[in-house]
Amino acid sequence: MIQEHILGEIQDVREDGTVVIMAGLPDLDRALLRQYKKVEVILPDGRRISPEQRRKCYALLGEIAEYVDGVRNANTVESQKSLFKMEFMLHRMEAAERRMFSLSDCDMSTAREFITYLVDFIIANDIPTMTRLIDNCDDIAAYMYACTMHRKCAVCGRPADIHHCEGSRIGAGVDREKAHQLGREVIPLCRVHHTECHSDEAGFIKKYHLQKIKLDENLCKRLRFKK
Repeated sequence: MIQEHILGEIQDVREDGTVVIMAGLPDLDRALLRQYKKVEVILPDGRRISPEQRRKCYALLGEIAEYVDGVRNANTVESQKSLFKMEFMLHRMEAAERRMFSLSDCDMSTAREFITYLVDFIIANDIPTMTRLIDNCDDIAAYMYACTMHRKCAVCGRPADIHHCEGSRIGAGVDREKAHQLGREVIPLCRVHHTECHSDEAGFIKKYHLQKIKLDENLCKRLRFKK
């Protein structure tokens, strides 16, 4: 479908959630000929990337560079940055949003998604990190989901069991392979942290700044849990 992209400006935000947008047509005759009726509105984040987000991006790129190239320096980090920015743009950005971005002035939402993209890559490829991965995350829920998907401990990154949280536990004597798991709240934890969690779940979650994850259909399929 051929589309015409124009820039507009939000003039008013109403209490019912609707907005008034003012946009100029570059060619009125063409607009009348094409009989435009419905439009697609894209709302770019007006906030700029924060220094903390930028630090996390470079820290994660450094971890990847050290693993892939065997050394972490300005050249290897820049090389990985160029590669991952292109991969992110092609695979994570919507078609209408695809454009090269800079870590010096991109918006906060793009930075957040790029950080999550790097974290997902590190988890999926079992890349060791010098710093706890959760400390370089910007979206803890996305991090917890990726750890659950790949059975990685959300605290230390070691191979994990799936801890069923209070209220979602499977009763004693119930066959885990036959119990329905969809919607249960879980946390992926190694044996050491699993034991620690059982002594005080609420305190454990607060101590390590974790979040519970609800098992959806994709997680159940990956973990081979009955839905």
